[in-house]
Amino acid sequence: MKAHQTYIIFSQTKDKYYIGSTSVGPDLRLQRHNDGWTRSTKSGAPWILKYLKSFDSKSEALKWERFIKKQKSRVFIEKLINSDENEYSK
Repeated sequence: MKAHQTYIIFSQTKDKYYIGSTSVGPDLRLQRHNDGWTRSTKSGAPWILKYLKSFDSKSEALKWERFIKKQKSRVFIEKLINSDENEYSK
């Protein structure tokens, strides 16, 4: 697996998506969100991993994260989640 990932998680309690990137791995990062390590996601626990895309470099993962956030579109996010490029097996 490549070293850096961009991910999308979903909170059913908040009905909200969160986009981030990680180099510690998606499972550990998700656990940290659910354990309250991140102020902006603390109140939305439990979070569910919905999307994952891997990159060779941190800069590529951050660039993809920023691109997704700039779209400001739930429809765009849900298309990504349902796309073939989503590496997360549901």
